[in-house]
Amino acid sequence: MELFFLGTGAGVPAKLRNVSALALLLLEERNAIWLFDCGEATQHQILHTSLKPRKIEKIFITHLHGDHIFGLPGLLGSRSFQGGTSDVTVYGPKGVRTFLEAALQLSGTHLKYSLDIVEIEEGIIFADDQFTVETLLLDHNIASYGFRITEKDKMGTLDADRLKAEGVPPGPVYKKLKNGETVTLADGRTINGSEYVGPPQKGRVIAILGDTRPCENAIMLAQNADMLVHESTFSADSKQMARDYFHSTTAQAAEIARRANAGALCLTHISSRYTSEDWKELEQEAQSVFPNTKLAADFCKIQVEAQKNSG
Repeated sequence: MELFFLGTGAGVPAKLRNVSALALLLLEERNAIWLFDCGEATQHQILHTSLKPRKIEKIFITHLHGDHIFGLPGLLGSRSFQGGTSDVTVYGPKGVRTFLEAALQLSGTHLKYSLDIVEIEEGIIFADDQFTVETLLLDHNIASYGFRITEKDKMGTLDADRLKAEGVPPGPVYKKLKNGETVTLADGRTINGSEYVGPPQKGRVIAILGDTRPCENAIMLAQNADMLVHESTFSADSKQMARDYFHSTTAQAAEIARRANAGALCLTHISSRYTSEDWKELEQEAQSVFPNTKLAADFCKIQVEAQKNSG
C-alpha cells in the first residue's frame, strides 16, 4: 500500500507542483489503483510515471473546485481510448454526476467501460472484504469531504518452518491449517491449524482530507490513522489568511495529526506563493508540532506503514 502524489499544488498549476491528484496504490492488495481528486492535467502527470490508467478502479473526489476535478473527464476518456475496459466508480459530492455527464455528453466521449457515479453523503460509502471507506464533511466554502480508508485485519502468518520441522510436507493441507482448521495427516496425527498461525495482522488506516479549515471531523477521520494526508496551503504565520480562504496552515495540519494520534503526516496542497527554497521551512514548521511529517512533492511515493504501537 503506497501513496503516489501526482499533484501537490493549490489553486492553479505551478511549474513544480500541479494541482491536486493522489493515487493510492493497492497493487498487491487488489491489483488496483484508487485515485483521490483529479485536477487539470492529471493524465499528463501519469504519463511521467509507470502507472497504468486501466488499473484505476475507483476515483474519490473531495470537492468540486476546479483544481480537484477539471482533469476528470479527460482522464476517463483517455482510459477508454487506451483500452481500459474494467468498470470505474466515481465517488463525489452532489453535483459530480451533472458535471461528468455533461462533459462526456457534450464532448461526444463514449466510454468502453461502465462508469458508476455515486454522489456521497457522510457515512460509510464503500465496504468489501478488504476495505471500508468512510467520509465526513470538513470546513470549506463548498461541500468538501475527507475520507478514512480502513484495511480489514488480515489472518496471521502460517509457521511453515515449524510444520516442515515436524514432518508436515507442504501442500493443500497448509491452506487448511492457515484457515485454522484441524486436519488429520496420513500418518494419523491430528493437527490444529490455529496452533501454527500467528496473531492477526492489523489493517492499516489512511485519512485523506479535502480542502478544509481545522475542524473536529478532521480529527475524527484521522483518529489513530497510520497516515494522515492533510492540506497545508499556507505557512504557519498566515493563520488569518488560511481562515479567510477556508484552508489550513502547516502548523494547523500538524496539530490535527497530534490530536488525532496519527502515525505519520503528509502535507499537500501547497500554495504556489512558496518556492522550492521555502519548502524545507514549511516542513519544519509542521515538524515542530508533529515530528513525523513529510512535505509531499509531485511524483513522490510514500509507503504506508502500520504504527508500531497499533495492535
